[in-house]
Amino acid sequence: MIKKILHQWKLILGLLFSMLFLYLAFRRVEFKHMAAALTTVDYWYVLPTVAVILLSLWLRAWRWRYFLMPLQNVAMTPLFNSLLIGYLFNIFLPAHLGEIVRAYVLARKTPLTATAAFGTIVIERIIDVLAMLLLLAAAMIVYPFPQWVKTGGYLTGVLVVLLFVLLMLMKKYRSFSLRLLDRITRPLSAGLAARLTHMLDSFIQGILPLQKKSHYLIVALQSIALWACYGYIFQLVLHAFDFIHLYHLPWTASLVLLVITTFGVLVPSSPGYVGTYHYLCQVSLGLFGVPASPALTYALVMHGINFFPVLILGLIILSKEGLSISGVRQETGA
Repeated sequence: MIKKILHQWKLILGLLFSMLFLYLAFRRVEFKHMAAALTTVDYWYVLPTVAVILLSLWLRAWRWRYFLMPLQNVAMTPLFNSLLIGYLFNIFLPAHLGEIVRAYVLARKTPLTATAAFGTIVIERIIDVLAMLLLLAAAMIVYPFPQWVKTGGYLTGVLVVLLFVLLMLMKKYRSFSLRLLDRITRPLSAGLAARLTHMLDSFIQGILPLQKKSHYLIVALQSIALWACYGYIFQLVLHAFDFIHLYHLPWTASLVLLVITTFGVLVPSSPGYVGTYHYLCQVSLGLFGVPASPALTYALVMHGINFFPVLILGLIILSKEGLSISGVRQETGA
């Protein structure tokens, strides 16, 4: 009952968040100008864009393999399938709950526990945020970001450092962490308290250094390639709309788009990042003089191109794994 109420509140808050940002995005647009922008799109760019998206998904699964190696040497196929299914659920679920599904699906195919797998996903996401902050710091050299972006970067950096320190302390003082949780959960039933303690223990087991020193270099190169793919996706769609020539956009435009929209993706909000992604994409292009209506059209097309391959492939893999959306949600509580 409590789990159901919490899920409903997450969904309601996510939808409210989404509605707020959709209002901000649509309040200044004219639909005739949006329709006109769609007629200028060169849809031949869709194929290479989808190819780069699929490459980025494969790179993410490959990188995840290195985070898992200290626990289990997992083949690429279950990693890629788990990743796609997790991303599929991120389309339908708020607050990045698809990451829980990703860990659950992988645990079905390997000796790993879902909570240990989730521990590696948390570390992976911390690495992503750090990479984004490094990208922001580098981008600030070539582009004068608004103060709110800089402030958001500083606050994100502080939160990530605090989270990383907390995880390292939990790892170092594992026994103390488990005893502390045991004390906190005493008012609960013995079964639930034991389950929570076991979950925390498994989660801490997933927080491990990489298996070899050479793996740090490999993960760094994989991360660079991954973020290069993300930036190139923005660039390809800018070419599809011919914004490069129409609005004389510099090469830094795709970099600014990548940095600012990543903030919207990082914030646990609505299912599929609807609203936050569109508004921040519109704001990013507005910094370069692109009017609100074509900028929002660009955001809608970018969102669709990113999500339709995940939706189609995710549903196919979900069916091949003998799973269903309702069944997975029931099993994971997502």
